Amino acid sequence: MADVLAPSDAQILVVDDEDNITYLLGTALRHFGFGVLTAGSGGVQVPILFLTARDATEDKVRGLTLGGDDYVTKPFSLEEVVARVRAILRRSGRIVEGEPSLTYADLVMDDDAHQVWRAGELVELSPTEYKLLRYLLANAGKVLSKAQILDHVWEYDFGGEATVVETYISYLRKKVDRHGLPLIQTVRGIGYALRTG
Repeated sequence: MADVLAPSDAQILVVDDEDNITYLLGTALRHFGFGVLTAGSGGVQVPILFLTARDATEDKVRGLTLGGDDYVTKPFSLEEVVARVRAILRRSGRIVEGEPSLTYADLVMDDDAHQVWRAGELVELSPTEYKLLRYLLANAGKVLSKAQILDHVWEYDFGGEATVVETYISYLRKKVDRHGLPLIQTVRGIGYALRTG
């Protein structure tokens, strides 16, 4: 699946005096797409999430007063930590809410809004056209055969002809490529690719 989980330039510094905690959190956050550095102490001017065993109100207030942006007590769930990291990054402007999930050249697809823009103009697509374009975008630069496209877009229960791919590629070209240089390319004898040349 090609959904973007976190921007590749979102860097997180995990600081804890317990090596197993920094290892666990570092591994988990990398899994969710964050760039992670670990340390046993220190830190720089970055958003800070405190993970601590101290759960008294005065400890939380002190941690937040010292510059922490959020506070999680041990034991903690990884899901909560990831959610709080995303919230801190959103508040600090390091992750923009509603960030498009897929882009290529001047083509932008926002899965949350289920909308596509080319050169800043909204492109109206049917559900099948959207699914086809999403598959091309997720594999931008790669040549995809008609069989691969049929399997992914129409799935296994499709009993029609492979010409349906050609038909929908034609529909997409009329809607997407009319806004700029052609992006949907035919690779003779093989299939189709989304690329600039």
